[in-house]
Amino acid sequence: MAEEQKNGLTEALETGASAAHLARGAIKAGKAVSGAAKGAAAGGPYGAAAGALWESRKHVGKILAAAAVLLMLPVLFVLMLPGLIFDGFSAAFSPADPETPVLNSEAAIIENANTITFTISGILGEGMEDVMERIERDFAASDGDGMEIVNPYGANPVYNANLFVSQYCAAKEKEFADISITDMAAVMRRGKSHLYSYRRTEEMREKTVEDPETGEDTTISEKWMIYTISYNGEEYFADQVFALTEDQKELAADYAGNLSLFLGDGLVQNLAGWEGNSIPSLGDVRFTDGSTEVVYYNQLDERYAGKPYGTDHIGGYGCGPTSMAMVVSSLARETVDPERMAQWACENGYWCKGSGSYHALIPGAAENWGLAVSGCSPSEPQRILDALADGKLVVAIMSKGHFTSGGHFIVLRGVKDGKILVADPASYKRSGQLWDLSIILNEASRRAGAGGPFWIIG
Repeated sequence: MAEEQKNGLTEALETGASAAHLARGAIKAGKAVSGAAKGAAAGGPYGAAAGALWESRKHVGKILAAAAVLLMLPVLFVLMLPGLIFDGFSAAFSPADPETPVLNSEAAIIENANTITFTISGILGEGMEDVMERIERDFAASDGDGMEIVNPYGANPVYNANLFVSQYCAAKEKEFADISITDMAAVMRRGKSHLYSYRRTEEMREKTVEDPETGEDTTISEKWMIYTISYNGEEYFADQVFALTEDQKELAADYAGNLSLFLGDGLVQNLAGWEGNSIPSLGDVRFTDGSTEVVYYNQLDERYAGKPYGTDHIGGYGCGPTSMAMVVSSLARETVDPERMAQWACENGYWCKGSGSYHALIPGAAENWGLAVSGCSPSEPQRILDALADGKLVVAIMSKGHFTSGGHFIVLRGVKDGKILVADPASYKRSGQLWDLSIILNEASRRAGAGGPFWIIG
């Protein structure tokens, strides 16, 4: 029986390797392939996850077969996922679901995903404590009379868990047997000082004090040290902690895209058939027919369409940054155009290669610019209507329908005559139409992550 399992897994791996070679050949030939297939090609015939499967073949022969049959997952796709989501394939079953093989257990996978997120969040908290201690030491060694800390990340750490996971697994491609949540935590803790940095500026401030001898008020000058904390982003962490090569960075990006698709938090946002086309500059456009005046941007505007979004372009994949550029420019008293927002999103780990943006971009950008944000489900239409009536904006991630053939971010900007006003970053025409709320609720993505498919901002 053991020999049969071994032969079955070997055959499965050979099939996966053959498919990966085909995908790689298609990419070299310039043929269109899915993002998942690109992940396989970037990872070689097997990649880190496949290596982990092979190492544990005596334990997972039946599991792989069960996954392929019961979940209808192609073997190739399973091999392209970062192994950490299965806790490194270290065991055939998980304590979260001891009756079901781990590769076929939604409960076990969700449990691992939650544990990973909780672990990363905790380490980010430790990283914040670390930078605060460094600031205290710096101030103690200075000649400052007082200090002020500007910290945009105090309440809610901003991070891309999928990319952290994928970078870790890519770094372990030759040591796949060591992949585990515990090991990832240890690696990240060793590098927690790289998560946040600070910038110090000096400022003279006047202070009114009472003279203890005369009782009269007098003005004195004090030197204040102003510390501004910055999150260095996953790219910086990839260099400083995981020390990834360029090939490993590419592999990690593909792993992250695959994992996001697998977990349902990364619906691909792209304009089908976009080939570099743009529209003439729209100039300064503002919508004033809703409760809030909205600065409008279009991702196809010739000023932005060809600008980079990672290794993609805003025109094809930038609906997320363009939507948030509209929101921030309308609510935060600061003009942020799509190019600047795309750069910020990429630097902070929200760009998903070949797939648009991770859904966490929406709350992440809102919090970075000091805007209140809360998630909302399609079952809460009154919350959406109340928010819009109150002058807030609502970002929505849409699935196939009137707005997109795949995935697409839009901004809900008000209510008029009982219908919804929108700001569609891909269509000025649709932005001038009135929409039934039922259409938006029905076509909103059912696979949204980060609290979506609606985010109330303001």
